[in-house]
Amino acid sequence: MNAFSSYHPEVLMLYFVTVVTLSMLSMNPIFLAIALFGAMCYFASLEGIKKFLTSICFYFPMFILIAVTNPLFSHNGETILFFLNDNPVTFEAIIYGMAIALLIIAVMYWFKCYNNVMTTDKFVYLFGRVIPKLSLILSMALRFTPLFKEQIKKISKAQKTMGLYSSKSISDKVMGGMRVFSALLTWSLENAIDTADSMRARGYGLPGRTSFSLFTFAKRDFIMLSGIIITLIAVLIDIPKGFSYYPVISAIDMRFSYFALAVLMFIPFLTEVKENLKWKYLISKI
Repeated sequence: MNAFSSYHPEVLMLYFVTVVTLSMLSMNPIFLAIALFGAMCYFASLEGIKKFLTSICFYFPMFILIAVTNPLFSHNGETILFFLNDNPVTFEAIIYGMAIALLIIAVMYWFKCYNNVMTTDKFVYLFGRVIPKLSLILSMALRFTPLFKEQIKKISKAQKTMGLYSSKSISDKVMGGMRVFSALLTWSLENAIDTADSMRARGYGLPGRTSFSLFTFAKRDFIMLSGIIITLIAVLIDIPKGFSYYPVISAIDMRFSYFALAVLMFIPFLTEVKENLKWKYLISKI
């Protein structure tokens, strides 16, 4: 288990809500670059370099596609680079498309980290008493996504072992995919019924029902929560005004909020680095 995910669920939820909100509400390129880089570093520490490079192979073409598509539809801006079908392609439109791509990819990376850290038990712990039915549905929906991936792999490997289809024939691939989908659909329905019966037997959602949890708000959680709030206040106090791309790109001035935002976005990654160094130091002392 990674170090940052061991904090209290309330601290984790507050952090992810904060970083996702800041990533979505600001079009400042410095803000977006810091948010993206912080999310990428934390995702790499969670999933490893191999999965991180695999994700780059998907997100880099997406970045290029969004950056190139925007100037085809938006022709605002004063700096005309060239004309395409009698329509001007401006430098400002390209930069704005790049900023939109940074925003989308940063948010997607943060949600990837969220899905890795905020497990079902943490989500139910936070919202189980306030909105028990909705929290159960949302937690099951979030939980089924990785389960579906693992189950598809298991069913596919089982069918290949049984020799039901060959990977060289396209028709066999299609038939095998249909069998995998049918088996997956049956499994998901059975699993949903079993989960509903289990929760009903345990009295989930009934008034007066007590629940057991291993989560306790400790001193380290208070320190982390205080750090998040302090850095967030520092960002909001000196946050730059609205950044404009049209008709000309606004000038970028150095602000203290950039440093505060970098600290906020890199809190999980720095926590992982600190724990890894501490672990290696303790190992060296054995």
